[in-house]
Amino acid sequence: MTLDYHMNEMDWESILHEAVNMGYKSHQTSTCGLHIHVNRNAFGENQAEQEEVISRILFFIEKHWNELFRFSRRSEYNMNRWSARYGYEKSGKEILQKAKDTGNRYVAVNLRNYHTIEFRLFRGTLKLNTLIATLQLVNEICRVALLFSEEEIEKMS
Repeated sequence: MTLDYHMNEMDWESILHEAVNMGYKSHQTSTCGLHIHVNRNAFGENQAEQEEVISRILFFIEKHWNELFRFSRRSEYNMNRWSARYGYEKSGKEILQKAKDTGNRYVAVNLRNYHTIEFRLFRGTLKLNTLIATLQLVNEICRVALLFSEEEIEKMS
């Protein structure tokens, strides 16, 4: 689903309301995360193009870790357990290499899926505005990685 579809077609309000009525807890537990998958083919026509963009996504995530950690609503313990960072490096390609070398899927951006990358940073939610804001943030991170060079991302605050 595109962001537009999530926001204008998908009836998240009813779904979330029903989940609450069924007793789901989401944010009120320590084990629930909100994981967002983005198709790799959104980043380019071949693996090389896709990895260029993914390296910039990883660079953006590491550069803005403190802000994203606050937005995630996770505790430091849960962030380290379920969505750990790769660690800041001088370039996105270096971070991507670290990501490729790890066998762990419990990282902020999991690259272990064949067709998607998985953003795992976020605590679960049953609140519509939080869900939409999280989808918008992931969409914007991807958009920035597609449109801007690593040098331009480095200058962002």
